[in-house]
Amino acid sequence: MQTAQDTALLVVEWARDGRFEEIAALFAPPLRAAPSAQTLRAAWLAETAGTGPVTDLGEPSCETLRPDLIRVSVPVICERGQFTAVMSVDSAGLLNGLRLAPPAREPWAPPSYALPDAFEEHDVTVGAGALAVTGTVTVPRGDGPWPGVVLLSGGGPFDRDATSGPNKPLKDITWGLAGRGVAVLRHDKVTFTHAAEVAAADDFTMTREYVPHAVAAVRLLQEEPRVDSARVFVAGHSMGGKVAPRVAEAEPSVAGVVILAGDAEPMHRAAVRVVGHLAALAPGPHSEAALAEITRQSAVVETSLSTGTPRADLPFGLPASYWLDLSSYDPVATAAGLDKPLLILQGGRDYQVTVADDLSLWREGLAGRPDVTVRIHEADDHLFFPGTGPSTPAGYAAPQHVDAAVIADVAAWLDGRPQREPHEPAETPRANQTT
Repeated sequence: MQTAQDTALLVVEWARDGRFEEIAALFAPPLRAAPSAQTLRAAWLAETAGTGPVTDLGEPSCETLRPDLIRVSVPVICERGQFTAVMSVDSAGLLNGLRLAPPAREPWAPPSYALPDAFEEHDVTVGAGALAVTGTVTVPRGDGPWPGVVLLSGGGPFDRDATSGPNKPLKDITWGLAGRGVAVLRHDKVTFTHAAEVAAADDFTMTREYVPHAVAAVRLLQEEPRVDSARVFVAGHSMGGKVAPRVAEAEPSVAGVVILAGDAEPMHRAAVRVVGHLAALAPGPHSEAALAEITRQSAVVETSLSTGTPRADLPFGLPASYWLDLSSYDPVATAAGLDKPLLILQGGRDYQVTVADDLSLWREGLAGRPDVTVRIHEADDHLFFPGTGPSTPAGYAAPQHVDAAVIADVAAWLDGRPQREPHEPAETPRANQTT
């Protein structure tokens, strides 16, 4: 454990000093191709843009994952806040994983709108074979039959709750919906459960990341005794929202699609926009270098992408197969080709997926469709946490819950009923949103 702690502290010190090439070289051989120095630099920028420069490091904590692998969490203290660098270190002192997370705080507590006594939960296995994952089915008490929804989290190695520091937005949504008479299945992503296998695969794609498990989850939820199999929907957040129309295309039994802050702008272009936004929040040589590199990598995707393009020349260390799959997929056109209703929700304070850059594309491509509902929650950020002022990465670190108005919108739309608060009249007005 001492060796693992020393390695983790060294990695954070290198990141503080801008030595990202040395961090990339410290990854174990099966993973070394994935995290480029530029990808690590961009991730560090995304965290420190809100918290400011590093001023101190806290005491590392360790957790044994298996005899030859230890997870080390290092508190990183900055001028305007802090975050946690979480690493998996093997017995040779090599990195098997690295992520930056909000600081550890008090355990997640249910939102005020959750009604835990109103539902039951049990775990299931989603998918088959070596890449199967675990999920949770949440079903309202009573005979039903209840409408159901499969939740898909955003890009990255998220667990079934989309855990980020003290927050669990997909668990908020699940418990909120289940208390309103909607059954939910959420599952760990394959990139969370099988991170090493996925990172080492040169043929990995967005479709493989989401679609097989999402289709399996839909079919599992349809088999639940108290779920109406004809009313099982798919709801995706961020990249999960982008891919949700492809899931519905692959599984015709899906009753409809909910898109929560789903990105429609090509991801390589959005990456330049977002990194530029973060660089403006934390100007300096590291920010300039990160923006220049993501701009260069985006241009490769735009102009010269091929099956042989090295990962180092592409954003986020993703293989060429991933970017080729993205380039061949138009989420808006796919959604327009579905003969299914759609609900699209957007946060007005979201700087990652925006009203101007993304929602405008959904609106344009789906114009004239009477079965498409669009709602903007003006006070909400990318995770649909309500607040005031400009949204920043540091804003995700405080314990928060998904906006109750978002839960109410989704529940009412899924069940085809006018929105209402639990046990309250249907004429209860909506708050914090425009249509």
